[in-house]
Amino acid sequence: MASLLRAWQRRRALSRDPIPPALWQQGVDSLVLLDGMDDASLERLRRLVVPFLAEKRLYGAHGLEVGPDMALNIALQACLPILELGLDWYDEWATIIVYEDDFLPRHEVMDETGVLHVEDMPYSGEAWERGPVLLSWGAMARGETLAIHEFTHTLDMRNGAANGMPPLHREMRVSDWTRIMTAAYDDLNRRLDLEQPSDFDPYAATDPGEFFAVMSEYFFARPRVLQREYPDVHAQFRQFYRQDPAERRMLRASMPIRSDR
Repeated sequence: MASLLRAWQRRRALSRDPIPPALWQQGVDSLVLLDGMDDASLERLRRLVVPFLAEKRLYGAHGLEVGPDMALNIALQACLPILELGLDWYDEWATIIVYEDDFLPRHEVMDETGVLHVEDMPYSGEAWERGPVLLSWGAMARGETLAIHEFTHTLDMRNGAANGMPPLHREMRVSDWTRIMTAAYDDLNRRLDLEQPSDFDPYAATDPGEFFAVMSEYFFARPRVLQREYPDVHAQFRQFYRQDPAERRMLRASMPIRSDR
């Protein structure tokens, strides 16, 4: 019954489609991430964006007004990873909080010796298992792929903790995913330890969950880099996301990659 009601609500949202054509075109043109996407793919994206905006609650923190252009930008980046997966992949959370720029969450972390540490470093984004998703509009306005990072964290957390293991499709093998992702993660850490040059944001080496989110950014924003450096990871992502940004030649230029912190 719940799925039938959700489907009806989405059809209703699409029938009303409140996004003016000029605003939609402006939003699409402003995102290099969407370069090379054909009309059919853009139409599928719109059919995700409209119900996404109807279902999710966007709040501006500390008086920030989230205007229609901001909301559309966030929705476009949120829906790109699920273009071939469907909106139900985001059904476990509903709230997005947008900050004007980086923010200072207060985290308490217990280390292995039992000592409690308080983290107060600035973040540009954060995602919780049941929401909310927190975003810095300043980072997004600078063209960083922060939203891709945070929304792919929510895909990862559909299996619980953000550990780099999202729910895989039936045709995918957990053993292949684990072997390939672990090998690439270990290789990146080794290269960083040896101070060897790397095209990847070092934040990817923090833990497997961040590795998945950062590499997802590269998959959508700089797919040729990921394809060249870790072709097996790129192939796994192509299966998981069921799309291939490198194949459709999405990008004309590199985009800056930005981690949570």
